[in-house]
Amino acid sequence: MTDRYAVISTEKATYPVARMCEWLDVSRAGYYQWVTRPASATARRRATLATLIERIFNASGGTYGARRVTADLRTSGKAAGVKQVGSIMRERDLVACQPRPYKRTTYGDHAAPAPDLVARDFTAARPRHKLVGDITYVRTWAGWLYLATVIDCFSRQVIGWSMAEHLRAELVVDALDMAAKNGTLDKEAIFHSDRGTQYTSATFRAALATHGMRQSMGRTGVCWDNALAESFFGTLKNECVHRHVFPTHRHARTAIAKYIETFYNRRRIHSSLGYRTPQQVENEHHSLSPAA
Repeated sequence: MTDRYAVISTEKATYPVARMCEWLDVSRAGYYQWVTRPASATARRRATLATLIERIFNASGGTYGARRVTADLRTSGKAAGVKQVGSIMRERDLVACQPRPYKRTTYGDHAAPAPDLVARDFTAARPRHKLVGDITYVRTWAGWLYLATVIDCFSRQVIGWSMAEHLRAELVVDALDMAAKNGTLDKEAIFHSDRGTQYTSATFRAALATHGMRQSMGRTGVCWDNALAESFFGTLKNECVHRHVFPTHRHARTAIAKYIETFYNRRRIHSSLGYRTPQQVENEHHSLSPAA
């Protein structure tokens, strides 16, 4: 009965109360008694929880589903179950943005100048030891903008990135240089990518040599061989790119840089990291390190 009264209360601005009471087979007197009755302790707790859930959802830019919202609640000391959170999110029409189907976008040389040193193992025991890189495209009204990234397998943090209106090797070299500046690379660190022509170029291999890194490559056209990089691009497109319209390259650059640096690296919790942020994982490692 309470659920029926709640429906009437929600829709009373749209339909007459008397008509809805008739449709739902409840009395008007019963409905008005329900309206004036003080909320129960359970109802008050649920209302408070709903407010917190909506706040977390909005702070994530509408990207968090029930599991991430629940993890964030628990981090702040609020006990809640995934099913309860999911129920409240449905009540409030809080629907996380959904990814689009994967589409292959890069093609490269069949003959790789390097072996696969990763073998689909995208874990690392320490920061800056195993890095992955890839390129994606972003549509703007002014034409395509290309984004190259470098991700640290240890923390899932995007430690290097660059954007340009071209696909020359400088695009990936700039991203690699940024990664090297953002922290000391591990001795003989591995850089893994697909066999795109930018990564097989002499220019990029020279950059790897400069930074003392070993090159690793997956097979041609097999996205799983670089799954971590592909996963990030899927998240970026779903949570940022596909939710905006970019009139100019500058608009796209600003939105993507903000997403990477202020949200993805520092605020977005990752299920693969135990619902911690990449920055948290790296900070915890350094705090436990003997050199800290």
